[in-house]
Amino acid sequence: MLIIYLETVYRFWLFREPSSGYFFSVIFAISGGTAIYLAVRAFSAKLVKTVSIIVTILVTVVYGVQLVYYIIFRTPLSLVSVGGAGDAMQFWDIALEAILKNIAGILLLFVPLVFLAIFGKQMDVPEKGVRELSMVLALCVMSYSGSIACVVATGDDPSSQNTLYFDTFSLDLSVDRLGLFTTMRLDMERMVSDALQESLLNRLYAKSRGDDGTGTGITGPDGETGDTGPSGEMPDETPAGDRGPESQEDLPAQETGSPVEEPGDPDEPVKPYNVMDIDFEALMAAGESDPLYQMHKYFSSVEPTPTNEYTGIFKGCNLIMFTAEGFSPYAVSPELTPTLYKMINEGFVFRNFYTPVWWVSTSDGEYVACTGLIPKGGVWSFSKSGSNYMPFALGNQFRKLGYLTKAYHNHTYTYYNRHLSHPNMGYDYKGVGNGLEVKKTWPESDLEMIEVTVDEYIDHQPFHAYYMTVSGHMNYNFYGNQMAAKNRKYVDHLPYSDASKAYIACNLELEFAMKALMDRLEEAGIAENTVIVLSADHYPYGLPKENIDELAGHEVETNFEIYRNHLIIYKKGMDPVVVDKPCDSLDIIPTLSNLFGLEYDSRLLMGEDILSSAPPLVIFSNRSWITDRAMYDSTKRKVTFFDGTEKDDEYVKQINKKVADKFRYSARILETDYYGRVFDVTKQQDAAED
Repeated sequence: MLIIYLETVYRFWLFREPSSGYFFSVIFAISGGTAIYLAVRAFSAKLVKTVSIIVTILVTVVYGVQLVYYIIFRTPLSLVSVGGAGDAMQFWDIALEAILKNIAGILLLFVPLVFLAIFGKQMDVPEKGVRELSMVLALCVMSYSGSIACVVATGDDPSSQNTLYFDTFSLDLSVDRLGLFTTMRLDMERMVSDALQESLLNRLYAKSRGDDGTGTGITGPDGETGDTGPSGEMPDETPAGDRGPESQEDLPAQETGSPVEEPGDPDEPVKPYNVMDIDFEALMAAGESDPLYQMHKYFSSVEPTPTNEYTGIFKGCNLIMFTAEGFSPYAVSPELTPTLYKMINEGFVFRNFYTPVWWVSTSDGEYVACTGLIPKGGVWSFSKSGSNYMPFALGNQFRKLGYLTKAYHNHTYTYYNRHLSHPNMGYDYKGVGNGLEVKKTWPESDLEMIEVTVDEYIDHQPFHAYYMTVSGHMNYNFYGNQMAAKNRKYVDHLPYSDASKAYIACNLELEFAMKALMDRLEEAGIAENTVIVLSADHYPYGLPKENIDELAGHEVETNFEIYRNHLIIYKKGMDPVVVDKPCDSLDIIPTLSNLFGLEYDSRLLMGEDILSSAPPLVIFSNRSWITDRAMYDSTKRKVTFFDGTEKDDEYVKQINKKVADKFRYSARILETDYYGRVFDVTKQQDAAED
């Protein structure tokens, strides 16, 4: 009964309405609860009461933590994220505010514990009997078997209980369709299973390479093995994605406006498709015994994106790229943010751009924008990628071309393990604590970050700088957010509530940072040779829904519209290009790679070049999607067609499969270090031919 009660409180407090998933959460809770009962009854009669209280405390606290986490981040807490609890404690004030605002729901969760504490001493513990335990065991088996039978009966719809339980794992959908208790169990099972599979894959790959087993079995494109240090981490002096010099501090400054030396023949014709010379037939030669065979087969069948009139138009330009914390259209206006407004409307103008929220908050949003890959649920994908070969990360791409490549974050440099992921993308990386010195505030100032870093690269052309900002971080108020307090005078006149004003105020720090950056580029005479790119990590989920509605001027739809955002791709002097095509954060890397004429293989990324003729596909974490023909809401299993079509089941089935494949194989790229293995094998083949 305890699990059923906690499931009920959790579901109705957060979602305020029942769904078909409540039935499944109850029937799985019966088997889970009886299993816990049997485990407790394994103790002696003297210990049963004590163990019961301990178990009740643990289970209740877990549900309480999950409740608060969902309120803050709008997604369930994966077990792997528990390892980041130390970092998260920096935001204890945000958690405290969430607890205080939802104290009634949290107290409801603790009712069984209070009941047990008051009446537990009066409860008699019957002696263990074979009959009693047999009946409980039978109930456990029958309820679990019945649960599985009900799950199987839901069919193979991509968001059905059957698919979520046995095939694809989505934290958000699983909580809704199966309940929190079952979701956490599946999360734990898959975490263990993934670790075992990764270990087995490394052994098989090492065996196929004749490795002695002392390293990881992962070999980079230069043929060096990715051996780990004593802690199991990749050695800091050799980032997996670079294999080049650790620092670029000694690079000579180039003359302002000097051209980039491009490899190869400058008159070489543009390739018809953005592909690389990968011999998938040779890669598949080992047959199905090769653990990567299905991946080779899949990627060889993916339709590559064609080059187009925009291919290479930014070739040789500098690039400054931002992932902006909590940025959204509600922070932009011509009066308060003229610099951002100008960039949004005078560069590439993306009218249907989306920034989906993924499972690990900012880190996953940053991972998508920087890699063109879908993060894997239940994993800190960006952190894990730090030991993989990442050839399409822009730092690595531009570094190969002789660019100075820098990355900055104006908060703790180790947060989300950026000290592992960002150097691996080819950047000399600085954050607070390893070289970036900004005033200690919460949140820190984006303007100050620009002011103290621009001189590190502005006289070293060509350059590529990447920034992860923090000034737009929640909570949105004037007493705990120092950027909002600093800029309050600019928003006091606005006809909004304090939370809405505070959100705009703290984002003004990003506007001031962009203005300062553009001024410095103008002074250096390189504004017309520098491309500015900016996207959000996620929408401002720390802003209450009623405030989002207030800023939007209407009630915002929560499965699609709430994720609509801006993507800035701007260069001074360019003619505006309006793009109505649906697109999202996954498309940033392939789009920029095409614009800068970089060598990449469009088949190996989950996003696509927005400016190509490839059909659009916007993917959300709950496996909803938008194309140029339709939109599919997985939470309601509802399809809406735009082209007048009333029903096209085959099309929906085709897109659902395409989405499922992208989730599956993007996760496999991360798990297997697929890029490192493919390009290592490709290099060996080329050497053999020579």
